[in-house]
Amino acid sequence: MSDAIKHECGIALIRLRKPLDYYIEKYGTPLYPINKMYILMEKQSNRGQDGAGLANVKIDVPAGNRYISRYRSVENRPIVDIFSRVNEKYRSVLKSDPDKFTDADWLQKNLAFTGEVWLGHLRYGTHGKNEIENCHPMLRQSNWRSRNLVCAGNFNMTNADELFRKLVTLGQHPKDQGDTVTVMEKIGHFLDEENQRVFERFKGIYDNPALSDIIEDNMDLQRVLHRACRDFDGGYALAGITGYGSSFVVRDPAGIRPAYYWADDEVVVVASERPPLKAAFGAKFEDIKELQPGNAVLIDKYGEYGEFNIIEPTERKACSFERIYFSRGADDEIYQERKQLGKLLVPQILEEIDHDLENTIFSYIPNTAEASFFGLMEGMEEHLTKWRKEQLKGNDISDERIEKILNFKPRFEKLVSKDVKLRTFITNDNDRGEMVSHVYEMTQGVVRKGKDTIVVIDDSIVRGTTLEKSILKLLDKLEPKKIVVVSSAPQIRYPDCYGIDMSKVKEFVAYRAMLALLKEKGLEYMKEEVYNETMRSFSNKKAHKKNFVQTLYNTFDYHEVSAKIAEILKPEDLKAELAVIYQTVENLHKACPKNLGDWYFTGNYPTKGGNKVVNKAFINFMEGKEVRAY
Repeated sequence: MSDAIKHECGIALIRLRKPLDYYIEKYGTPLYPINKMYILMEKQSNRGQDGAGLANVKIDVPAGNRYISRYRSVENRPIVDIFSRVNEKYRSVLKSDPDKFTDADWLQKNLAFTGEVWLGHLRYGTHGKNEIENCHPMLRQSNWRSRNLVCAGNFNMTNADELFRKLVTLGQHPKDQGDTVTVMEKIGHFLDEENQRVFERFKGIYDNPALSDIIEDNMDLQRVLHRACRDFDGGYALAGITGYGSSFVVRDPAGIRPAYYWADDEVVVVASERPPLKAAFGAKFEDIKELQPGNAVLIDKYGEYGEFNIIEPTERKACSFERIYFSRGADDEIYQERKQLGKLLVPQILEEIDHDLENTIFSYIPNTAEASFFGLMEGMEEHLTKWRKEQLKGNDISDERIEKILNFKPRFEKLVSKDVKLRTFITNDNDRGEMVSHVYEMTQGVVRKGKDTIVVIDDSIVRGTTLEKSILKLLDKLEPKKIVVVSSAPQIRYPDCYGIDMSKVKEFVAYRAMLALLKEKGLEYMKEEVYNETMRSFSNKKAHKKNFVQTLYNTFDYHEVSAKIAEILKPEDLKAELAVIYQTVENLHKACPKNLGDWYFTGNYPTKGGNKVVNKAFINFMEGKEVRAY
C-alpha cells in the first residue's frame, strides 16, 4: 500500500495441556512455550508495531506466591525487548545452577513466566498516545484468584461512551473512558457477579479455603461473556485469562475481526491469523479452525476446551481489508484471493489502454500489491490465449504473422523498488515529500520514452498522498506517454470504526473527489442539506438508522469519481497523461467471498454504531473539528 495505514492489533494465546516437566523432558528445555509464543508474535508483527505485551498465569500456585507475570514494551522492537527480558531470567538460572534450569517444580515456585497459560498482544493504536499504559494485556487485580482478569484484544467499540456510562451506573469508577478499560471492566464486572453467584450457591456447604476451589470449578465463563458482550457494538476478538487459569477468546457476532485456533494433546493455541499457527506448531491449514462469529473458544483450568456460542451471530461481515492488505499473504486462501483481485481488473485495464499491449508495461507498487500483480499477469496471459485463437482462425495468415502472434508477450517489469531500510523522521510537511521520494527507486532503461504506457497496480489508495508527492513524479521521470494507476481495492469512501485508523472523511481522496464534483456541478448546497439532516438525526437519537453521507456519493457515477481522483492526484508538472482505475465492489465480493465486510467502500456498516460514526465524522468535517468520530 503506497499510503500506509495503521490497523487492527494481533493476539496470541497458548494453553499448555501438560505439566511443564513434560515439555522439559520431551523438548529438552523449559523454553518451549516461550519460543512458541515468540514465533506466534513475530509472525503477526505486521499487525502491530506501536507496542507489545506478554502475560503468563500459573495454575494452582500456593497462597503468598505470585502467579501472574506481565511485561509490556513500547521500545523500537517491542517483541524482541519483551522476550529478551524473559529469557534473561532463564539465562541467569542456567548460569548460576544448570540443574535448576530443567527442574520444573523449582522453576514454577521461583521464576516468573513459567505458568501454563500465555497471552500475547501486538498493538497498533488507532487512538491514544503510544505509551506503555495503552499496551495490552491489561490486568484487573483482586485478592480473590477467581476475580483476577488478564485481557487483551483486537477491537474497537463504537459505543465506548455508552459502556462507560453503564459502568458508572453500576457504581464503578473507571479510571479511563477509552474502550480498552471499559471492555475489561465490563467483563470483570460480570466475572465478579459470577463469583458471587457461585459463592452463594455453595456457601454453607463448603468452608474456605476449599470453597475457593469449588468456585473456580463451577464458574460459567460462557455466561460471563454473554452478559458482557451483549452490550458491545463493534468489531472484536477479545482474549482473556482468569486468575485461576481458565481462558477464552471471543469473536464479535458479525465476524468483523478474525481469530483462528488449533489444538493437539499438548497445547490449545489461538491467533489472529493462520500462518503463525502453521509456523509455530506445524499445524496444517485444513486443521486450523476459524472461530465462528458470536462464538468463543473456552479453555478450563484443566486444559479442556471447546467452541461455544456467546451471542447470536448476525450477517457475516468479516473485514475485506484483511484479505486485501492486512493479513499475511502466506495464507493460501488470502494469496489466491489477492491474485483474483488483480485478475478481475484486466477488462478495465484493457479498455483504458485501448487494448494496446504492445506499447504497455505492467508493474506494481511494492510490496503488498505483488500478489495482485501476479493475478494481473495471469489474467493478461489468459486474455492473450483467447486473442491468439481468434487471430489464427483465418486461413490466409502468413508464417511471419503467425510467428509474431505466437511469440507476442505482454511486458511485465518491476519498475518500482522500495528501500525498506530508509525511514523518514521529518514531520514538516514541506520536507516530508522530498524525503518520501527517496524511499522509492525507479528501474531505468525499460520504458520507451514518449511511446509506452505504464500500468502500475497498488492494493488500495486511501489518501493518495504518496502517489501524488512521490511515485507519480518518479514514474514521470521515465517519460512514459501515459500512466495508469490501478487499485485492487474499490474507492475508500467511508471511515472505519472497528479497528483501522481511518476515522476522518476528509483524508480520503475519494471524498475529496466527491466534494470537487459537487462544487464543479453547482451542487454544494447538498452538503448543507445533508449536514442539517444529520444534525436532526442526532437530536432525534436516530443517527444509527441511516448513513446520510451515501446521498452525496450516490449523486455521481463510480467512474466519474475515479476520473476526478486522477485530476486531484496529478501533480502540476506531470507530463504524462494520467488515469486511475478502481476495483468494483462486485468484483471484490467475487474475489473474497468469505469476507464481505465492505463498509469502507459502500458505507453499509455491519453494526448500528457504524452509521452513527460516519454521520458524526461528516458533522466533524462540516464544523472543522479534527477529532475522531468515536
